[in-house]
Amino acid sequence: MTDPRLNVSPISVPNQQSYDGEVFPLVLQCDAKSATLEDAVNWAKENHVDLLRQGQTHGAILFRGFPLSEPEDFDRFIATFDIENFPYEVSLSNAVRTNFTERVFSANEAPSTVNIYLHHEMAQTPIFPSKLFFCCWQAAEEGGATPLCRSDVLFERIQERFPQFAYDCETKGLKYTNVMPAANDASSGMGRSWQSTFRVETQEEAQARMAEYGYTWEWMEDGSLRATTPVLPAVREVSPGRKVFFNQLIAAFCGWKDSRNDPSKSITFGDGQPLDRDTVMEVAKMADQLTFDLAWQDGDIALVDNFLVMHGRRTFQGPRKILASLLEMGQHAHAT
Repeated sequence: MTDPRLNVSPISVPNQQSYDGEVFPLVLQCDAKSATLEDAVNWAKENHVDLLRQGQTHGAILFRGFPLSEPEDFDRFIATFDIENFPYEVSLSNAVRTNFTERVFSANEAPSTVNIYLHHEMAQTPIFPSKLFFCCWQAAEEGGATPLCRSDVLFERIQERFPQFAYDCETKGLKYTNVMPAANDASSGMGRSWQSTFRVETQEEAQARMAEYGYTWEWMEDGSLRATTPVLPAVREVSPGRKVFFNQLIAAFCGWKDSRNDPSKSITFGDGQPLDRDTVMEVAKMADQLTFDLAWQDGDIALVDNFLVMHGRRTFQGPRKILASLLEMGQHAHAT
C-alpha cells in the first residue's frame, strides 16, 4: 500500500517473518516529515477497509513514523476504523490499567521486571476482543518489546509434534482459576480487584455476575476471590480448515504468579485433568521460537488480530508507556 501524499509504503525490518508468501508483521512507514495528525486520520479513514483486510491476512500491522504523540491522537486514529469499541471497564481483564479516553487505556502496568508471557487477549474469560490496537507513547530505555506470535502457525506445529495434546486442547477445552484481590494490586500483572473486574461493589453482586458467565467461586478469608471459569475453548477455527491456539495457556501456566496465585493451580483441561508440565513448556519454547519482537519506537502504532496473533511483554528498564485499545467484543457460549 502506497500513498504519495503521506509517503506511506511497506518496508522490511530485521527478523520480519513470512508465512505463505505474506510477511509478519506488515510494516507501513510514513516518511512525510510535514504530515499532520489530520493527514494521518484522513489517510486511515480512506484506507481502513483495506487495512483491516491486511490485518487479517498478515496478523498484525505496524504503523511507523505517523504523526501521533498523545492518547487523544491515538483515539482519533482508532476511531477512523469504524469498529465497535470494547471499553476496558466492561472487560474481564486481570490487569490493572488507567483509562485516558473512552477508547484508550494503559497497557498492563505490571512492574518492569515482570515478563508477560504470550497470550490471546482475554481468551481466559467468556468475553474477548477480536482486534487490538497498541501505541508507543514512550519507548523504554532498554527492552520492553512486545513479542508477537502467529497462533495458527503454532497450532499446526503442535499438531505435528504433540498430536494428543493438540487433540485434548481442541476437544476438552480449558478452565482457568485466578485469585482476585479485594483492592487493585498494581504490583502484579494480574492484580485487578474483583470489584473492578465484575463492575460490582458487593460479594452478592459479584456472585450474580459470575453466575451469569458460568463461573464457580470461593471467597477467601482476606476478602479476595478465587474464581474459576466455565470450560472455554483452547482452539478456535477462524476459517474453514484454519485453526488457532486461542487461549492463555502459556501465560497462565508460566506467568500467573503473585502473592495470591500459583501457576500450577491456575489452569486445567475442561474435565479437570492437569496439563503435562513438560509438554506445556515445550509448547512455550515453540511459541518463543516463532516470535517476532516488536521493538517499539515513539509514535508506533500496531494493529493486532487477536484471533490470529498472541502477544506479551518483555522486561525493560526506564519509563515505558504503551497505550492499548480493544475492539469488537465476542463471547464464548459457556458450559455450567
